[in-house]
Amino acid sequence: MSSLPKAGEFLGHPKGLFLLFGTEMWERFGYYGMRAILVLYLVAMTQDGGFGWSNADALSLYGTFTMAVYLTPLFGGWLADNVLGQRKAIIIGGILMALGHFIMGVPHSAVIGMEVNVFYLGLALLCIGNGLFKPNISTMVGDLYNDGDKRRDGAFTIFYMGINLGGALGPLVAGYVAAVINWQAGFIAAGIGMVISVVMQLILSKKYLGDIGVVPSAKLSQSQSATGTKEPLTSVEKDRIKVIFTMSVFSIIFWMGFEQAGGLMNLFANDYTDRMLMGFEIPASWFQSLNSLFIIIFAPIVAMIWLKLDKREPNSPVKFAIALVFLALGFLTMMLALITEGSGEGSLQISMMWLVLFYLFHTLGELCLSPIGLSMVSKLAPLRLASLLMGIWFLCTAIANKIAGFVGSFLGEGQEAMNNAMGIFIGLGATALLSAAAMYLLSDRLVDWMHGAEGHHEPHTQEHILAEELEISAVKS
Repeated sequence: MSSLPKAGEFLGHPKGLFLLFGTEMWERFGYYGMRAILVLYLVAMTQDGGFGWSNADALSLYGTFTMAVYLTPLFGGWLADNVLGQRKAIIIGGILMALGHFIMGVPHSAVIGMEVNVFYLGLALLCIGNGLFKPNISTMVGDLYNDGDKRRDGAFTIFYMGINLGGALGPLVAGYVAAVINWQAGFIAAGIGMVISVVMQLILSKKYLGDIGVVPSAKLSQSQSATGTKEPLTSVEKDRIKVIFTMSVFSIIFWMGFEQAGGLMNLFANDYTDRMLMGFEIPASWFQSLNSLFIIIFAPIVAMIWLKLDKREPNSPVKFAIALVFLALGFLTMMLALITEGSGEGSLQISMMWLVLFYLFHTLGELCLSPIGLSMVSKLAPLRLASLLMGIWFLCTAIANKIAGFVGSFLGEGQEAMNNAMGIFIGLGATALLSAAAMYLLSDRLVDWMHGAEGHHEPHTQEHILAEELEISAVKS
């Protein structure tokens, strides 16, 4: 393992954690800001600065793009493990992503006849850059702690708060800029966030991260081997890898439903929701901030619930099952919205409160799955395969995003979309419930395969530690 930095601690954690927190926050600001306006930009009329695509075409591209965003970490993780090292991969990836945002912000008038090609170039740079950035910064969080350090799970929850702070601010800022100025200005606003992320790493990483992420982890693992060669996987490592694969596959079901947010639900908010509040029309893109805002609000509450349960706290696979139940509840909410408000004639305009409930349920599900998944990979993966297996986790998310775009593309147009939406909500909700039951039945076997990495004899889960830290912070303040 790389020697840990000597920069001191803040709130009981290495200061390097908060550098990674800030780096990821600004990167997510850029990504979620861009994502919040992407589909709306594609379907906007050309006279309004958009491309004038159909809902189906826009959602299909959205699915392909978000699939690529989560597919490229598989290759980016391998490059970091074997060639670049995590630190260099993050810098290169961040620069490519910033370029992608700015290229998408080029005005149509400057590239007449090549607007679509320039747009695709920007998307491609975002995908490649994300592949180098995303798996490696998550892995570096775990590298800040020695083996057995119980603060590691808490660190991932704090890190996850950074993800969601950026995810909350990005759609608000980029969405507002796009609505007030134009779509291209919204993409540029997202790119500025990415530049801040890269600058933070360039200036502060040496001081607060030491040599973590400098040497490729495969080479580091080989140098620490007793024989100086790559050793075969042990039976315990193989079992733990089976857990990572199994839970990653089940995560596909969750993300397939959850990722309707940036596509189908974004169009639903734009076309079929009454967004007037006290004379002000809320931009449809702003609803993309609800998930992140709810995470910031409810993460401490969920943490305290796990803490109160103590020995009755569910294990990670059971939490995955609970997440899938919450996913189903979100789609049940939208089914009720269509039943109660979709029977009238003319254009459907449901209350915004239905969307708020939808995102609330899905956020509660995410709190039971996503930070636990990131920590699980870091905890169970062999050192020499850490970034690669983090890439596998994101690969399954990639598959889910493509399926999400495919499913959402059946929405259709106009009044026909309401019948199609009901069928989509029913199908996704039922799939989530069946998958929850299957995960619950498999939970004991998966815990056995973890070989002691999780159990009731280890009371300090990530939620426990976060709750304790929040209590300590409150006392100190």
